Amino acid sequence: MIEFFDAFLTYSFLQRAVLVGILVSLCLALLGVSLVLKRYSMIGDGLSHVGFGALSIAMVFNLAPLAVSIPVVVIAAFLLLRLNENSKIKGDSAIAMVASSSLAIGAIVTSLKGGMTADVCNYMFGSILTMTSIDVWITAVVSVIVIVLYILFYNRMFLVTFDENFATASGVNVKKYNMILAFLTAITIVVGMRMMGALLISSLIIFPALTAMRVCKSFKQVVIVSAIVSVICFSIGIIASFVFSTPVGASIVVSNLICFLIFFFIGKIKAA
Repeated sequence: MIEFFDAFLTYSFLQRAVLVGILVSLCLALLGVSLVLKRYSMIGDGLSHVGFGALSIAMVFNLAPLAVSIPVVVIAAFLLLRLNENSKIKGDSAIAMVASSSLAIGAIVTSLKGGMTADVCNYMFGSILTMTSIDVWITAVVSVIVIVLYILFYNRMFLVTFDENFATASGVNVKKYNMILAFLTAITIVVGMRMMGALLISSLIIFPALTAMRVCKSFKQVVIVSAIVSVICFSIGIIASFVFSTPVGASIVVSNLICFLIFFFIGKIKAA
């Protein structure tokens, strides 16, 4: 651990990685509480696969990856909402259909253009230590937008999360706030893919929320504990990755898994 902090003070790429990781972990933890409670947590997995497909196409045609992937993933998020509300294709089925199709398209385009490159692999499995200063600025701006909007619309998000019918009766535009939630999730997923990769990013949505729910009862408590747990697990994961030379994304997921198991047993003990 001492070596990590020495390196942190020395290497700028490690400082960028820690800053981006904390911001993305915090944002996805906040959004993840509502997504998990609405039984829509796998939207992160679906959107990350859409993002991978868009990024693959962008890199093949030498286009700016984020400029292509952000609008594509946002449109996909709105499409998934519409399918869930107005179609016979519901929830997990719609996500699975969109996710597998996007991943297949990305894989085909990549193979036709010469196969997996380092950049494509970075977006699939994550490569937080290769992030540039531009990546940090983009992540910081997106994170500020997500956190500010979440705080501003917290009360309405609470109503929409637990009872859409009551929210509608109270004068809340449910579709509008579902779209805001989908939009915030989409842009955070895109910037977070560079850190965790398309295959692991959804873990930052699911694990912190489920972990907090093991010991917390109120929505506010779950939100706060989820955010704290997410940042702590990221910190433990990146330190473990540095010390043991393991993949960063996988190390963060394992740290979240261990934390979930600890909270699970604490919850069992409290309930006994």
